Amino acid sequence: MNARAIAAAVNAGTTTALAVAHETLARIEAYDAVQPQAWISRFSAPAILAAAAAVDARVAAGEALPLAGVPFAVKDNIDVAGLDTTAGCPQFAYAPAANAFVVQRLLDAGALCIGKTNLDQFATGLNGTRSPYGAPRCVFNRSYVSGGSSSGSAVVVGAGLVPVALGTDTAGSGRVPAAFNGLVGLKPSKGRWSGSGLVPACRSLDCITVLAADVADARAVDDVVAGFDAADAYSRALGDVPIGTRIGVPLPRNRPWFGDGEAEMLYDRALARLAAMGHVIEEIDIAPLLEAARLLYDGPWVAERTAAIADFLAATPDAIDPTVRAIVEGGLGKSAVEAFLGQYRLAEYARAAQAIWRRVDVLAVPTSPTIYRVREMLANPVALNSHFGTYTNFVNLLDMAAIAVPAGFRRNGTGFGISFFAPAGTDRALLAMADRWIAEAPWPRPPLDLDKESRMERIRLAVVGAHLEGMPLHWQLTSRDAVFVEATETAPTYRLYAMAESVPPKPALVHDAGGAAIKVEVYELDAAAFGSFVAEVPPPLAIGTVTLADGSPVKGFVCEPRATLGAEDITALGGWRAYIAR
Repeated sequence: MNARAIAAAVNAGTTTALAVAHETLARIEAYDAVQPQAWISRFSAPAILAAAAAVDARVAAGEALPLAGVPFAVKDNIDVAGLDTTAGCPQFAYAPAANAFVVQRLLDAGALCIGKTNLDQFATGLNGTRSPYGAPRCVFNRSYVSGGSSSGSAVVVGAGLVPVALGTDTAGSGRVPAAFNGLVGLKPSKGRWSGSGLVPACRSLDCITVLAADVADARAVDDVVAGFDAADAYSRALGDVPIGTRIGVPLPRNRPWFGDGEAEMLYDRALARLAAMGHVIEEIDIAPLLEAARLLYDGPWVAERTAAIADFLAATPDAIDPTVRAIVEGGLGKSAVEAFLGQYRLAEYARAAQAIWRRVDVLAVPTSPTIYRVREMLANPVALNSHFGTYTNFVNLLDMAAIAVPAGFRRNGTGFGISFFAPAGTDRALLAMADRWIAEAPWPRPPLDLDKESRMERIRLAVVGAHLEGMPLHWQLTSRDAVFVEATETAPTYRLYAMAESVPPKPALVHDAGGAAIKVEVYELDAAAFGSFVAEVPPPLAIGTVTLADGSPVKGFVCEPRATLGAEDITALGGWRAYIAR
């Protein structure tokens, strides 16, 4: 049940907060066998049940509670009275005297706090592996990172343990994990939600956020927690600013995909869907925004991370994750002169952003251009992490509101998402836009990866000639238990040649913008079988990436230039079977 359904049922008396709490505890116990790394601490079962009984008593006394009985989780850099705040570092832990402002508002609304979730230590990272409490994994494929730094919050919502969870977002920490786990991630305008009770990462940029399974639940949390807090120097009262239908998207040269062809395809489909919804799509050069993003880690703002934990860094440097420590120590050498120069550059980038807002109402960008396996991230933790922040790092610096929404899933199960950005104060308008996006483009969620082992990698391969069913080399697929997926065509950008003196006869597929669609068959193999298949492909043939008629990229036969020497161009026949028949 989503948050609204739970609250409605508890308020109506058709269920109780106590019953919801029992069900939640049972789900958590079951999932702990799969991903215990999602949590850092939880209230005891008796304490949770007692809190639920208190909610039921309030409802029985006549209170109408907007979040009655709704279980929620809290990222462990946000204070919850009764549980230590660790920020992902055991030696840093302290017992807060009171709840954070937003936590207290949720409790006042009848919600039930279950516990504290894991995170990239001191909220420094976008991947979820930088924690001594373990690395939470993507709920759909546990070989892959969960995204961070709000890693645990994304996992407990993505796995259906709780309907909503609080995260934080300084450089994309609430949006990236939302994308990977098929969730909605609302990053409010700076100051819309109070930061009181938050361990700062960059205090002038930090935003507490919510991760939810749908937009309506994110809106329900915003309804409760948004508001001015005099105790927070960065809190501000913001009106609701409307937005129009003109959507800006990055120019192709502003779209690095880092080799992720499926993400590129899913983004193209998302843009087509936005256009079909009636939005006017305009390509925008967002280079100034991407340059602004570099100020966060390559510029003086890294010193704000240093300032947040300066005393702890000086006293106990060995307690800090090595990657996090290296990042935070980078701020020690920044000078006041660099800080002012950075402010001047940021003002110039802000002016460029204002020019963008005169042309379009909203930006729609990939939330993250790619995703990586945990082992890849651990092997190259800084460079790969930075790829995740391509479209997120500039948002808080340039005072934008943002919401991340699902936009499909890769074949390996991991989520791809897009984010809508607009100037500060447009939060409610972005929620409405995201609501329509979900209604117009529901994305079927893949099954959760609840097995003890991670989902086995499956690779799709398009064959065009001698490996087609009934052809001489088809046995090389059947002997590897390849599974037939579909008979289809390539995109209309290929030429097909019958190679000279090839035994058995084989074709050569060549990418050519002036070509045509060529018939292919697509099969799926596990990674080991695919690897052994590729090892047997003889030159001048090779395995590369082929684009199908629906725009999806798959592995397929390509060739070296010498393959066309003396070959016959048979493109007009449309496929190898027609050539053999002739």
